[in-house]
Amino acid sequence: MPREFEIRRQVTLPATPAQVWAAITAGTSGWMFPTESDDEAEGYRLLDDHQVLDWTPPERYALRAEQPDGSFNALEWVIEGRAGSTVLRFVHSGMLAEEDWDHEYDGAAKHTDFYLHTLGQYVSHFPGRAATYVAADAPEASLAPDGFTRLLRALGVSEVGDKLEVGLAGEPRTAVVDHLDDWFLGLRTDDALYRVFGRNAWGAPVGVSLHLFSRDANAVSSGKALRGWLDTVYR
Repeated sequence: MPREFEIRRQVTLPATPAQVWAAITAGTSGWMFPTESDDEAEGYRLLDDHQVLDWTPPERYALRAEQPDGSFNALEWVIEGRAGSTVLRFVHSGMLAEEDWDHEYDGAAKHTDFYLHTLGQYVSHFPGRAATYVAADAPEASLAPDGFTRLLRALGVSEVGDKLEVGLAGEPRTAVVDHLDDWFLGLRTDDALYRVFGRNAWGAPVGVSLHLFSRDANAVSSGKALRGWLDTVYR
């Protein structure tokens, strides 16, 4: 039987409430992943079949999806302006399978922290800018226990603040390490955010997403370059 969960987070972001609102409702490809638009929802940015429960710009945004089996998934963002910054309170609640609850909750909680960190990078360095989003999973070999660390070694990453040349989207760029822990890596260039997800910790391939802010970014060529690079890392 499914069992309920709740993830609560509060972060302070160096942006205005309007900038944060735009990021979580219309700019999700710049820091998370693209969400679908519903023409009947007056421009609301939705996740799958979630119903909008509250749309109060720029203060509160709430979604909920009910499933036939009685389970649900709900998300809420509450935004509060402070002097020179914005406090964002985020709640993700729903239901997970009882037999693997701890494992799934751990993955969801850690991904939440990384996504919110990336949101901070987006509103700090690329506020309001449209992004070309590219994502790819690494080959099956990345499922190994050392799958994530293998990629870190290939890049030559050691700590936050490192600067290195990376060619994940094709042409090499100078990137700074903005995040590094046992599960996730964040790289920032002057026109992109690169995110690496060590999902081998939860039984899935290592994943990489590119958030490209240059106007001439090409999803097809960048995706091909990313998949080619991943193939060389895990061959």
